[in-house]
Amino acid sequence: HHIILPKLTSLLEGVSKYPVWDIFKLLMACVGVPYFLLSTNSPLTQAWFSRALPGRSPYWLYALSNIGSLLGLLAYPFLIEPNLTLKAQGWAWTVGYALFVLLAAYGAIRSTRDQVKAPETPKAAEKSPASAKPSLQLHVLWILLSAIASTIFLATTSQITQEVAAIPFLWVLPLSIYLLSFILTYSDERWYNRKLFGALMVLASIGFAWALADTHAHFIVLIAVYAFMLFVSVMICNGETYRLRPEPAYLTRFYLMTSIGGALGGVAVNLIAPYIFKGYWELPISVGLTWALLLAIFMTRNSVNRALRIRFIHNVLVGATVLLVGAFGLYALAGGKENGAVFEERNFYGVIRVKEVNPTDPLWHGFNLAHGVTIHGLQFTAPDKRLWPTTYYVEQSGIGLALRNHPKRGHGMRVGVLGLGIGTLAAYIQPGDRYRFYEINPLVVDLADGAGGYFSFLKDHQAESTVVLGDARISLERELAAGQNQSFDVLALDVFSSDAIPAHLVTKEAFAIYLNDLAPDGILAAHISNRHLDLLPVFWQQAQYYKLNITLIETEGDDKGASPSNWVLLARDPALLNLPAIADHAVSLKNYSTRIPLWTDDFSNLFQILK
Repeated sequence: HHIILPKLTSLLEGVSKYPVWDIFKLLMACVGVPYFLLSTNSPLTQAWFSRALPGRSPYWLYALSNIGSLLGLLAYPFLIEPNLTLKAQGWAWTVGYALFVLLAAYGAIRSTRDQVKAPETPKAAEKSPASAKPSLQLHVLWILLSAIASTIFLATTSQITQEVAAIPFLWVLPLSIYLLSFILTYSDERWYNRKLFGALMVLASIGFAWALADTHAHFIVLIAVYAFMLFVSVMICNGETYRLRPEPAYLTRFYLMTSIGGALGGVAVNLIAPYIFKGYWELPISVGLTWALLLAIFMTRNSVNRALRIRFIHNVLVGATVLLVGAFGLYALAGGKENGAVFEERNFYGVIRVKEVNPTDPLWHGFNLAHGVTIHGLQFTAPDKRLWPTTYYVEQSGIGLALRNHPKRGHGMRVGVLGLGIGTLAAYIQPGDRYRFYEINPLVVDLADGAGGYFSFLKDHQAESTVVLGDARISLERELAAGQNQSFDVLALDVFSSDAIPAHLVTKEAFAIYLNDLAPDGILAAHISNRHLDLLPVFWQQAQYYKLNITLIETEGDDKGASPSNWVLLARDPALLNLPAIADHAVSLKNYSTRIPLWTDDFSNLFQILK
C-alpha cells in the first residue's frame, strides 16, 4: 500500500465523495496483472494436485494457502516494514515473484506429464458423473455465502476501527479472524459443528445487540464482542460453503463462484453501502443473513433430498437479502440516525456526525463534529461564546499561542491550515489576514461552510479565507509548480489525530514543500495529540534534518470547551519560539533524543512510534 500511495494521492487531488473508480483504475494499472496471476494460483495448484493424486482431496491446500496469507499479514507490519525501505521491499517482492513464476512453470510441466502418463480409469470416471454437476442454486449459494462472509468481515473492520477505537493496526484483527476461518473450515470438517456454532451464534448475537446499544462500554470489551461475532459468523458461512464443495472436477468453478462472492461483498461495502446507508448498517444486515442461513439449515436438517434442501436455503437467503437491504434502505430514506446524532452522513471517507452538546443548558449549548470516535471541533451557540476557539485550538494551545503572538499579528497574516475540521482556527482571523484551508473530505467542507446551520466559524469573520479541496500535499505541490508560493506566516498541520495518520504528510519530502511555502520568519505548528501514537520523535528528526528550532506545547482540557492537546512548533528563527508567551508554556526538549529513523517517502513505520 505504501508503494502506490504517491500515485494514489495524486489521483485524489480532484477528489469527489467517491473516488473509488480512480483508486480501482490505479490498482489495476499497478498491481492488477500480477495480483490476478497470484490469485489464480490456489485453484490451479489444487487442480494439478487432484490430477496427480485423484484419490486425495485437494481442498486442504486452500487452508495451507491461507496460512501463508496469515503469516504474510502478520509479518509485514511487524517485521518487513520496520526493517526495509519501500525500494528494498519492491526488489524483494520482485525476486519472490520471479521464484513463484519458475515454480509455477515447473508445476505446469509436471502436471502435463502426469496427465499424459495416467489415463482415466473407469473408477475415476465414476467419481464425477453427469448427475453430480452443480445446480444453478448451488452456484448461487456459493456466491451468497462467500459474499456474506466478506461483507461481515469488511463491515466489522469498519465498525471497530472507525466507531469503536482509533488504534493503529487494529484492522489486522478482523482480517486474521477471517483468514483463520478459512484455515479451520477447509483443513478439517471437525472444526465446524453446526449445533455448537448455532449456540455460539445466540451468544454472539446477544453480545452484538448489547454492543450496538451500549456504545460507551470500554473499547476493549466492544472489540472483543465484535471479534467474537465475526469469528462465529464467518465460521458458519465458510463451514457451510465447504460442506457444499463439489467433486474436484468442478473445483475451479467452485473457487470462481466463491471469489465472485467475496468480490461482491467488497463492492457492497465499499461502493453500494456509502450511497444508500448513513451508518455502517451492512454489519447488522450481514448478521441477519447469517441468522437466515442458520435457520434455513436447521429447518432442512432432516431432509434427505439434497437438491430440495439446497433450493430452500437458496430461496431463504435471496429473500432475506432483499428484505433486510430494503428495510435498512427505507430507514435511511426516512432519515434514521445513530447514537443521537442531529446530522449523520456517510461517504468514501467514513461516517460524519454532528452531535448536540449540553442540549438543556442554553449557556453552554453547542454542536460538535465527529468522524467515528475522533472529535474535529466544537462550537457554542450562545452569542457571547459563538466565536470562542475550542477543543484543541483554545488560546492557550500551541496553535493559539503561535497565532496570537506572531510578530505579524494584526498586520495581515498569511496562515495555512492542513485539515479544516469545522473551521475553528478561523476564530483567530483579523481584518487583513488571509487564511487558506486544505481539506480532502467534501462533506466536512460543506458542514464548515454552514450546511445545516451547525457551524459558522468560516462565515463569522471579515477577512479573506479560501478552502482548497483535495489532498493537501498534492495541492501545495501544484501551487508551488504554478509559481504560487504562499509565504505562510503560520502553517498548521492538523491531520494526525486518527489511527491511520497520513504518513506522506510528515516525511522529509513533505517538509521540503512546507518550508518552501513558509515565510523566513514563519512558524510550522503540528497537532500531534494522539492516543496511541507518539509523533514527537518523527517531528524531532525532521527538525534536526532541516536545522529547525522545535518546542512542545502541552495543554490540559477544561469544562469550558478545551480539550487536552499537544502541539509542536518549529521555526527557522529561534526568537519566534523564545517569545515569553510561547516559552512560558513550552515543555523543555533540551535533553530529548530518539533513535527512530528519519521518515521519508521511502520509509515510514507506525509500529516504531506506538505508545
